[in-house]
Amino acid sequence: MLATPSDIPACPDTARQHRLAAQLADMIPGAATIRVSLTDPAQTWPHPHTIAKDACGATVELSRTTARVAARWIMRVWPDVNWTRPHTFDLTIATLSRSDLVGRGR
Repeated sequence: MLATPSDIPACPDTARQHRLAAQLADMIPGAATIRVSLTDPAQTWPHPHTIAKDACGATVELSRTTARVAARWIMRVWPDVNWTRPHTFDLTIATLSRSDLVGRGR
C-alpha cells in the first residue's frame, strides 16, 4: 500500500478499526474510551495497562482478563505505535490518539 510522506497509509483500514470499536463496546458496556500503554505502574517490566472511561470520564471497572484482552486487541490493530507512550482509543469514532499530549498545546 502506498503511503503519504508522513508514513501514514494512503488508505487506512478503517473498517477494521470500526469492527474493533464495536467489539470492545460490546465487551465493555458503558466504555467510551480505552487508554492503553505498556507501562503498568504495578509492574517493573513492560506490561499492558488499560483504563476504560465512560462518556462522562468516570473509570469503568475492568477485570484483569478483560483489560489484557482489550489492550492486546488494540495493540494488534496498530502494531507500529510506540506503546510505551499511552494512547487512547475512542470507541465512538474508532480513532487512536496519543493521550500523553493532551493539555500540552500540541
